[in-house]
Amino acid sequence: MTMHTLLVANRGEIALRIIRTARRLGLRTVAVHSDADTGAPHTRAADVAVRIGPTPPGESYLSIPALLAAAKETGADAVHPGYGFLSEQADFARAVVGAGLTWVGPPPTAMDAMARKDTAREVARKAGVPVLEGISLTDLSLVEPVETLVSTSSTSEAGSAGRFPLLVKAAAGGGGKGMRIVRAEDELGPAIAAAAREAATAFGDDTLLLEPYVEHGRHVEVQVLADEHGNVLHLHERDCSAQRRHQKVLEEAPAPDLDPAVRDALHLWTVNLARQVGYTGVGTAEFLVDTRQGIKGAWFLEMNTRLQVEHPVTEEVVRVRGQRIDLVEQQLRVAAGDHLGFTQDDVTVVGHAIEARIYAEDAFGGFLPQAGTATRVRWPDSAGSATVRVEAGLEDGTVVPAAYDPMVGKIIARGPDREAARHALVDALDDTAIGGLVTNTGFVRALADSGAFRDGDVHTAWLDTHALPAPDPGPALVAAAWSVATAAEHDGGDGWRLGGPPADAWVELDDVVLRVCTARGEVRRDGEPPTSCRAAGRLGGQAGGADLLELDGVTARFVVDVRPRSVEVSTRGHTFRFTRPGGTRATEADLSDGVVVAAMPGTVTRVEVGDGEAVTAGQALGVLEAMKMELALTAPSDGVVRVRATAGEQVAARQVLFVMEVPDV
Repeated sequence: MTMHTLLVANRGEIALRIIRTARRLGLRTVAVHSDADTGAPHTRAADVAVRIGPTPPGESYLSIPALLAAAKETGADAVHPGYGFLSEQADFARAVVGAGLTWVGPPPTAMDAMARKDTAREVARKAGVPVLEGISLTDLSLVEPVETLVSTSSTSEAGSAGRFPLLVKAAAGGGGKGMRIVRAEDELGPAIAAAAREAATAFGDDTLLLEPYVEHGRHVEVQVLADEHGNVLHLHERDCSAQRRHQKVLEEAPAPDLDPAVRDALHLWTVNLARQVGYTGVGTAEFLVDTRQGIKGAWFLEMNTRLQVEHPVTEEVVRVRGQRIDLVEQQLRVAAGDHLGFTQDDVTVVGHAIEARIYAEDAFGGFLPQAGTATRVRWPDSAGSATVRVEAGLEDGTVVPAAYDPMVGKIIARGPDREAARHALVDALDDTAIGGLVTNTGFVRALADSGAFRDGDVHTAWLDTHALPAPDPGPALVAAAWSVATAAEHDGGDGWRLGGPPADAWVELDDVVLRVCTARGEVRRDGEPPTSCRAAGRLGGQAGGADLLELDGVTARFVVDVRPRSVEVSTRGHTFRFTRPGGTRATEADLSDGVVVAAMPGTVTRVEVGDGEAVTAGQALGVLEAMKMELALTAPSDGVVRVRATAGEQVAARQVLFVMEVPDV
């Protein structure tokens, strides 16, 4: 391999993933970090770590001059962009090549053609690949009036793009950013404006596309790999239909129950697209598939000119001459000018794999992004595992900043068939516990365990129209009380008596008093029948392991962290936090009484009202932005608003932004 030092222009779990393969291949590795990531796991994993700027991504991970300066300072001769940030920016690729460095990615010309959804659509047409006809909104003044835009689109090349429902989406970038579904004419203007703002923030480009929205479609994508010597192969497909608001949640390979004719067509179209633009390296062509229409119900959506978040599921099932493939290794070898060394006939698929994305977000509280410090992190044991793989950048003490994407890790499970892989994933999520930070682990566990996902009924809009049941805190409350009481016995607390069985212990959690009798194996709450409780063993050793408790005859896993003022209990992927006497906790009252607070750390991007203005319930007050997402702030009631924030202000979680003065009735 001609390169010797690789700079990874990224952070978190993908930086760790790239560093691991690069070091296995004998490359020296360089990590970069902002002030927020000083001492983060990826900086410790690399041979060298370089500070590239303050926390805001525009001044660090999105700063081309800072990244090139880091490469020069450390003697790096190659740059891998990972995914997100600058990974699909052709200008960054050109700057890297212009500095005399090796770019680990496709040629900038191919990126120009395919990294944008609007230009990629034209390439697809030339390659004979079907697309959903739409129009490009490069001039946002077209938004006014909305009626003109709709009538124009219905008679232009967009064809059916003038009929609702429509999809407004960013032409640049991906990850569900800058996307809105529009079902009525009066929603179009606000949707375009919001999508443009989000796209400009995430990608630095507010160009939008307007196209028909296909209900109940499946998202199927094909992995492509090409070298500089004319070899172009597909590595089969993935299904990423389990999405929420266009953000992928679960991904799997191969795509289940896909018409063989459609599968073959998607593979062929992807190879043709790559050949059309002289593509090299790793890339992914994404398609929308309406399974009711056969080959006529498949359309090209976009191409991701980078490594995908979900690439591990392909690595887990694709075999080349019987051996697993490492896509990062293939990227590095292609960038070094090597031949692929195998043909399409050498590529096979074995078994099934499913990946769950773990986000710092409150999935049962409006999916708001979360920030903070992970106090206790327990991932499933993947060392030597035949079924589980973990890609994560989160460990005990890791700080998750509000400035970046909230994904903190991925759990991948495999099996001989889809059902075996699904059961392995549910079990792995049961074995995951993250304390001090709210995550979606319990949510993805519930989705993977659902009958809808089991039966293949989850399409791209399913999660936007179906609610998964919130986890029951009852078993966790019992486990917390039991753990507090038994800890007190072991420490010689109030429940311990010389020469006799322990006395009943009274445990107060979240203003609920529970009576625990370890001698009888009971936990009782006033007015309710007792819950039988018995210790049934322990998993994972004494440090960070899970307690097996039998509650009313059912054994379950609980990871319990007893602290002086709180108890955290993780079970079935979800973490509950209970306050002990003297502790503090957020209640609904904190958010009532006409006070609007920041649900997360972020930036107030807009203030829509003036101080002292009369507003009505539900009226927009402003917009809070954090982790590349916009959160609308609305009036909780009619009244006069007092503004406590300004546009552009960075605010802390639970900071008061608006106060409603409600007149007496």
